[in-house]
Amino acid sequence: MNNEEILNQIKYDKNGLVPAIVQDYKSKQVLMLAYMNEEALKLTLSTGKTWFYSRSRQQMWNKGETSGHFQNVKKVSYDCDCDTILITAEQIGAACHTGNFTCFYRDFNLDQE
Repeated sequence: MNNEEILNQIKYDKNGLVPAIVQDYKSKQVLMLAYMNEEALKLTLSTGKTWFYSRSRQQMWNKGETSGHFQNVKKVSYDCDCDTILITAEQIGAACHTGNFTCFYRDFNLDQE
């Protein structure tokens, strides 16, 4: 299948968005979760940089545009239900707005006996 055929299979939610998980291409560590609309997905595929749709600002954003912490896309996959995107990328600097490499830097305490 070509990209246009694949893009037609992606299942966006009622707001026209699909969750996108970004994973570090070397460590396989999950870096972040953001949302893409069709335009963001097409821009990501065509530019090799990650683009997302900000739900809070209601606008497109290119990861790293203001911080310089870009994500160089290595691979873009989609799941079996066509409702989640997985991006494998080279992270330049921090992925998280807090300055941490990953947004997933905090853990719950597990109640184990």
